[in-house]
Amino acid sequence: MSSHPRPPLILGSSSPYRRELLERLRIPFEVAVPDIDETPLENENPDATALRLSLRKAEAIAQRHPGALVIGSDQVLTLEGRQMGKPGSHEKALAQLQLMRGRTATFHSALCLLDSRTGESQLADVQTRVTMRDLTDAEIDAYLHLERPYDVAGSAKSEGLGIALLSRVESDDPTALVGLPLIALTTMLRKTGYPLFTA
Repeated sequence: MSSHPRPPLILGSSSPYRRELLERLRIPFEVAVPDIDETPLENENPDATALRLSLRKAEAIAQRHPGALVIGSDQVLTLEGRQMGKPGSHEKALAQLQLMRGRTATFHSALCLLDSRTGESQLADVQTRVTMRDLTDAEIDAYLHLERPYDVAGSAKSEGLGIALLSRVESDDPTALVGLPLIALTTMLRKTGYPLFTA
């Protein structure tokens, strides 16, 4: 590991969930909000969308913070090839969960670590397969009123009560589903020489 001082680490995200995950690593970081268009491109594959947006978020922040390591992340949910975004409302969340019940969806949690000192970026798409319980309309509606997960892809917060909606989760990284794959991130940080265990 390098003995040089840590470069500034910046999380390019407005998500409180990603911030909470990054805090687990007990390393100093700042938060900056990227202002980019997150609309998928025509005929763009879900993994390509997630990877492109994670890179664009990191690039947008790196332009304002030269000398920093910048984390960009994006998550795209797909059900049988169909992209599903953040619902934004109770009605859309209800429709999403009704469509997903009893079925298996895939979350693409893309991650970018951009070293603005060198311009080099590392990218990863960590996939999580989630099987939903076959819940009734009443159960889905009650859950939504309790947790109001309208700002998350898939309309369920697995770190909260939303875990009760799931019957199975398959992933190489348990943090990927929440939105920031920490196993992939710490691997990337180590490759840059960033010290993770400095007291």
